[in-house]
Amino acid sequence: MPAPDENVLVVRRSLFDDLGSFHGLNFEPEKYLGALLSRGNNFFLPRAQAEKDPTHKQIIPYAVIAHGDTVLHYVRGKKAGEQRLVAKGSIGIGGHMNDADESLFAWDEAAYRAGVEREVNEEIAIESPFEDRIVALLNDDTTEVGQVHLGIVHVFRLAQPKVQKREAMITNLAFLTRDELHAQRDNLETWSQLCVDSLDRLLS
Repeated sequence: MPAPDENVLVVRRSLFDDLGSFHGLNFEPEKYLGALLSRGNNFFLPRAQAEKDPTHKQIIPYAVIAHGDTVLHYVRGKKAGEQRLVAKGSIGIGGHMNDADESLFAWDEAAYRAGVEREVNEEIAIESPFEDRIVALLNDDTTEVGQVHLGIVHVFRLAQPKVQKREAMITNLAFLTRDELHAQRDNLETWSQLCVDSLDRLLS
């Protein structure tokens, strides 16, 4: 569960609109990241406020964990911090960037990536060498959750399919083929549905 006084990284919705808002996945992340990760354009809000304020977007790293032609899938259990996503399947690992993460104060891509790896490592233990690549941005204003979040989609490509869960909210952890993921689509959270729909491009 999130700390009641947790502060999370946000940008103004108006900045996103100025840069070019979209629905679904945008495969030109470089068009956005320089502005989104700039010291003058992002700041922290209390999470309780940010979750109900669609004039701001919380920046959420969303890491897709891949090995070969398979992708890590899990189900969010009852201990999930975001109760609106409980019992939904997901292929995204990651979470809110908060002001306890000292990497955010460096404001460059290398430090951001280090912060993302720490976020991912809170949820799972990756026991394999991997490459981390930012492939897209993700936006969905059709749900309450989506209206207040903006995803930065990473692909962690693992040399070996060796992953263990670290958080109780992660259940049924397994690498699935593309066909298996498409078969699970209706049970996935919205962001994962959007990713599965573009899985060939994400993993190319």
